[in-house]
Amino acid sequence: MALTEKEVLHIAKLAAIELKPEELEKTQGQINSILGYVEKLSAVSTRGVAPTSHVHGIVNVFRDDIVRESLSTGDLNENAPDFWAGSFRVPRIL
Repeated sequence: MALTEKEVLHIAKLAAIELKPEELEKTQGQINSILGYVEKLSAVSTRGVAPTSHVHGIVNVFRDDIVRESLSTGDLNENAPDFWAGSFRVPRIL
């Protein structure tokens, strides 16, 4: 399935890409090459292949949330360069 110049220009417009006339032919060729490759992939049978999100067998590993006591205000004050009224002070960025 090859795209026409008109279709390529329409896709460029939808993607908010400005194509110069000299870029149109090259872009059309590149898109048609990609579509040709996708057509080749569609010929491959995937029957019996389980859907995967990645190629290795790693799954998400979650840990239980454990409630622990946090640092005291005094500990925070000792480790912060500028701690005032229970808050970290940082330089203003404008």
